[in-house]
Amino acid sequence: MSENPFFISPTELAEKLGSPNLRIVDASWYLPAHGRDAAAEFADARIPGAVRFDLDAVCDKSVDLPHMLPSPEVFAAAASAMGISETDEIVVYDGPGVFSSARVWWTFRSMGAANVRILAGGFDRWKQSGMVVETGAPRSPAPTVFNPDFQAAKVAHIDTVRANVHTGEALILDARPQGRFTGAQAEPRPGLRSGHVPGSKSLPADTLVRDGELKPVAELKQLFEGVSLDARRPVITTCGSGVTAAIITLALESVGHTRHSLYDGSWAQWGKADDAPVARWETPSGGQ
Repeated sequence: MSENPFFISPTELAEKLGSPNLRIVDASWYLPAHGRDAAAEFADARIPGAVRFDLDAVCDKSVDLPHMLPSPEVFAAAASAMGISETDEIVVYDGPGVFSSARVWWTFRSMGAANVRILAGGFDRWKQSGMVVETGAPRSPAPTVFNPDFQAAKVAHIDTVRANVHTGEALILDARPQGRFTGAQAEPRPGLRSGHVPGSKSLPADTLVRDGELKPVAELKQLFEGVSLDARRPVITTCGSGVTAAIITLALESVGHTRHSLYDGSWAQWGKADDAPVARWETPSGGQ
């Protein structure tokens, strides 16, 4: 059993397979640099009974931003079609363990599901551990009803972040790689400025992860101390497009810091907004 209550080990999940209220969600989503095709991998093999959650399909398609959080009604319709209700025990996984799974974990929780965990090590560790794998055409789930209870406070919008540049009320933590935060590296999405939200601090998502799960809580606390996390101060997490920001959110919950929200538009929105100020460092050694 994982020491982190937001994770479940392959062994523990294997013992639960077939439980009536267990719902398993393949949340895999990859960047082009990963060289992996989430849809093809799911079609080829999956954890028995898993359904696929496509971040680019279950989203707000009315805006020109990637995989934005859908409305509660849109999400509920999608989850219901997947056979998932808000009272189910939900286990989310991706290929490597902690990447897009954190975003889908956050999405379900934002919509009111309370019992959501992530598979430690992801599907890659599941297979390496010799656990049973389902192949052939995925089974169609029996539809159910997901009753959403949208937690609006978990979502930050551009106006909130813009105001925070002046007030400094919240600590903004940026999950992008250090070079993109400083502005030394160009953004992978065309048309975006380089740099970071003024006053924000860099906490690359990969520094929080080891072997397909979050680092131990004691190590996470040390990393948060390094960016001056204060239990009394709210946190806004951000990244390139709202995916890896959820890894910081997951880590915050893991250390008991619950005053946080995720900036859904993240740099995909901020980096192209004319009225959004951008800060840069001349060199990566500019400090926090």
